[in-house]
Amino acid sequence: KFNSKELIKAVAQETEIYWTEEFRNGNEKALSYFFHKHHKALYYFTSKLVQEQSQAEEIVSDAFQKLWLRRGDFQTEQNIKAFLFIASRNASFDYHKHTRRKTAAQEKYLNDFQESEEMVMFEYIQTEVIDLVKQEIEALPEKCREVFKMIYFENLRTDEIAGKLGISVQTVRNQKTRAIELIRTSLLEQGISAS
Repeated sequence: KFNSKELIKAVAQETEIYWTEEFRNGNEKALSYFFHKHHKALYYFTSKLVQEQSQAEEIVSDAFQKLWLRRGDFQTEQNIKAFLFIASRNASFDYHKHTRRKTAAQEKYLNDFQESEEMVMFEYIQTEVIDLVKQEIEALPEKCREVFKMIYFENLRTDEIAGKLGISVQTVRNQKTRAIELIRTSLLEQGISAS
């Protein structure tokens, strides 16, 4: 029986192998591929540590430069991703060591973070899940996606959305329910519990 999810997974694995090999061989397009794939999650992760947008962006850029210089060392995309997160984490800690502008909250957060590898993994997984949920939202059917974004990103009421889209309040509710169910089902199929 044809299973589109299994086919998509197989294609994704082949794509990962291809780009990792190209990266190791010095293909700059492969660097661009990994940059587009991991930049957002890495920036989110780093900005939580340093709490300064420009500094977070600089740290992330440096991590990609270091990655490129060591491109021959990586066997899998997982290795590449782990290197990027560890390099960014370490650079964030170094940044705070060299500045004295930490708030009490930042100090506590960094101390807790440094003491616990579990915290690193939690932040890493959290950024991955956020990225995955964003992808699932963009993959929704057009009306579902539109209603979902209006409810959760624009904070519009059901009646406001109905008026804007020229549909009934019940249709808005149906689209919202459908969107949530599609996202939940897809995440569960990928092994991520929505509970």
